[in-house]
Amino acid sequence: MADIVIMPRQGQSVESCIIAKWHKKKGDKVKIGDILFTYETDKSTFDEEAKTDGTLLDVFFEEGDDVECLLNVCAIGEEGEDISGANPNNQMAEENKAEAPDKTAEAKAEEKVEASVEKELAYHGDEFVKISPRAKNLANRLNIDYRYAEATGPNGRVIERDIEAIDSPAYTKAASSNMTDAQISPTGIGGRISTADLTAPAQVPAANVQQATAALYEDVKITNIRKVIAKSMHASLSEMAQLTLNATFDATEIMAFRAKLKANMEKMGLSKITINDIVLFAVSRTLLNHRDINANLIDDTMRYFNTVNLGVAVDTPRGLMVPTIFSAEKLSLNDLASSAKSLASAAKEGKISPDSLRGGSFTVTNLGSFGVESFTPVINPPQTAILGVNNIVNRVREANGELKMYPAMGLSLTFDHRAVDGAPAARFLKELCDNLENFSVTLAK
Repeated sequence: MADIVIMPRQGQSVESCIIAKWHKKKGDKVKIGDILFTYETDKSTFDEEAKTDGTLLDVFFEEGDDVECLLNVCAIGEEGEDISGANPNNQMAEENKAEAPDKTAEAKAEEKVEASVEKELAYHGDEFVKISPRAKNLANRLNIDYRYAEATGPNGRVIERDIEAIDSPAYTKAASSNMTDAQISPTGIGGRISTADLTAPAQVPAANVQQATAALYEDVKITNIRKVIAKSMHASLSEMAQLTLNATFDATEIMAFRAKLKANMEKMGLSKITINDIVLFAVSRTLLNHRDINANLIDDTMRYFNTVNLGVAVDTPRGLMVPTIFSAEKLSLNDLASSAKSLASAAKEGKISPDSLRGGSFTVTNLGSFGVESFTPVINPPQTAILGVNNIVNRVREANGELKMYPAMGLSLTFDHRAVDGAPAARFLKELCDNLENFSVTLAK
């Protein structure tokens, strides 16, 4: 009996997924563990693996199709098995058949109108070309030599769609007017160049044009995730009044603390705790004192969180993702670091649940590892703020009448000025810097 593969439901909030790519085609042999297809939600990308051995008997949807969750996508079984009843499109076709209008009369009416359009016998060089007025106007606007159009209209006439089908630069009037002497083929008496030769289009081989074009650029269709990111970021910048504050703090204590953890990590059975994990911990302990920062602005309503659902921006091969560490303020530093790494790994591998990519009250994004000293992070809607973590640079300051060098770490806080004023945002940033400079005290809170 054939094994019917359905579209999985990745999270309770997901209603449908888009098939991004088929890795197997109809008729291919598949084994358990082979990737059948890749599918996308509005937040993440997943691979669907074969659960049985056999032949891919049929695929019911194509790449780019938006398929409802739990709907049949393909079938695996033995060659010759009848799976017609498993194709959801068959049932849809039957349901739509009764509702579909009779288009025969409509098609005939269109043909009649097309045939009745005024024909124009255009003189072009030494040739007469049957072309409709609309097609001729389009050719003139696009500067196209319509002699090279393949006529598909009634009675061999060139119509508008024939002009649209011409896309090679070799057939434009510009190509005809920019010929060199070497490109002109004389057809006049005695091998002389005639007026017709000068007005004839340059004969540029289509293969050469295609090769030259291919070398200049590559067209790649953007993924559904990239579209969602673009839409979200555009909405963020166009609908919010965003302002960024920058500050630095003395990272001496957190660097010394990190060094101690690294030296005793295996002995104490700790996860690998990074500087970024330390920042996340300090943020989780600071946010609850600043409810305007730990909030969402939804239309004309402020949603204030009584817990810290901390979003952590992750760079993945499929684009930026922001998994959420729920109730981060209740986790120890070690547990928070473990959760952050687990979520980041799942996001990069395309295995994270969409339910883990929503519900955040505040986001932290880190570009410090790339040597960035300051930047303007973009708020993740509907949150009211986002923190950017920068790199550590050595600076000099005066202490007890002496100049001393210290490691300064930068933080960039972007906030929505519609929901948060400058002073409250600055107070949060100052307290966060204080908590990081005195991290041992923060741990004791």
